[in-house]
Amino acid sequence: MGIKTYNRVMLVDDNDVDNYISQKMIALSKFSKNILVKNNGKSALEFLEENQNNLELLPDIIFLDISMPIVDGYVFLYEFEKYSEVLKNKSKVVILTSSDNKQDIERMNDNEFVFKYVTKPLTEATLNEMRDLL
Repeated sequence: MGIKTYNRVMLVDDNDVDNYISQKMIALSKFSKNILVKNNGKSALEFLEENQNNLELLPDIIFLDISMPIVDGYVFLYEFEKYSEVLKNKSKVVILTSSDNKQDIERMNDNEFVFKYVTKPLTEATLNEMRDLL
């Protein structure tokens, strides 16, 4: 049995450098074959809404930053909760943020749709740990 590879992941972050680093790490560790990048929560929500009934296009994992303009991670999760059960069951949300604020961590961990809270940068060790848990 080889390493578990996810079909599609989505990075939702307004920081291009962080997205670049995360993309490289995901690709190098063979965590996913397809990486979709959305630079804000609004465009990520629009993509999910448009494709919520197309399992092939939906990401297995959504790496979500908390601090973004327009639609931040909190608003994203509030809107995500309204989507179909199909989408919510298919797409696991992982918080990927530079915030190590205890209040942020507690608030996100209390959200039923947040699978894991990870502090940037994304590492191969973190990805391998997630492979075992998801």
